[in-house]
Amino acid sequence: MTAELQVVKAKQSLPARIVSRIGGGFVRVLLLVVALIWLMPTVGLLFSSLRSPSDIAASGWWKVFSAPSQMNFDNYSNLLDNKVITDSLLSTVLITVPATLLVVIIGSLAGYAFAWMEFPGRDWWFLLVVGLLVVPVQVALVPVAKIFGELGIFGTTIGVIIFHVAFGLPFAIFLLRNFFAEIPRELLEAARLDGAGEIRLFTRVVMPLGGPAIASLGIFQFLWVWNDMLVALIFADSKHPPITVALQQQVRQFGNNIDVLAPGAFVSMVIPLAVFFAFQRQFVSGVMAGAVK
Repeated sequence: MTAELQVVKAKQSLPARIVSRIGGGFVRVLLLVVALIWLMPTVGLLFSSLRSPSDIAASGWWKVFSAPSQMNFDNYSNLLDNKVITDSLLSTVLITVPATLLVVIIGSLAGYAFAWMEFPGRDWWFLLVVGLLVVPVQVALVPVAKIFGELGIFGTTIGVIIFHVAFGLPFAIFLLRNFFAEIPRELLEAARLDGAGEIRLFTRVVMPLGGPAIASLGIFQFLWVWNDMLVALIFADSKHPPITVALQQQVRQFGNNIDVLAPGAFVSMVIPLAVFFAFQRQFVSGVMAGAVK
């Protein structure tokens, strides 16, 4: 056995031997350093949101380590008193939640249909869905704006929701169809032999097994809609804009309204982060599903 191991080591290239020797603890330390560097802007935004505008103008956010008395919650108190920001947060929730739920529900039903139901042109329809994945959002802005104008929903919350649902469905159907197709056929056939119809089969068998993929899809869609600015800037109601547009409108002519922008940006970032960490385990399971047979 020792001779075989020596032969294997002799066949390894020099880079492979270096990686095998420096792996383990060194790699973990390196990843930790990269993670800290990656989080540095977020930490800086947090500390900036806790400082007064005069302190922010006088020194960098790292000053709080030598002068922690600079930190207070006055900016957040003023932010909650800012009706524009609070209304924009409500508008963002009213857009993001329906857009996410509709994509998850419709995408789940369509994904199940493409995976396990027989109907004319099923494969051709699925190829059309895959083709829609490459259509950029920017190409559809002008024609969709014209259609929404004729329908009377341009500049409304409903119009923004419909736009996000339409562009979120191709990825949702593609993801869930591939995940549902991995479910053993024998399991579905056994449920059919027990008298389960398509609706009961979908709700009692497919949906519980597809929980990780559905959670991953929900997180992707939620983050995309919550952080969107382009679609909201064009299609949303100018009187009740989402948080991304409201923060952009807070930029003054001769400088940044940092006492509003910093805490507002941090709040708008914390909410999707909380959603991600709440479903982190399901997200990882959904991403890794199918990677190992």
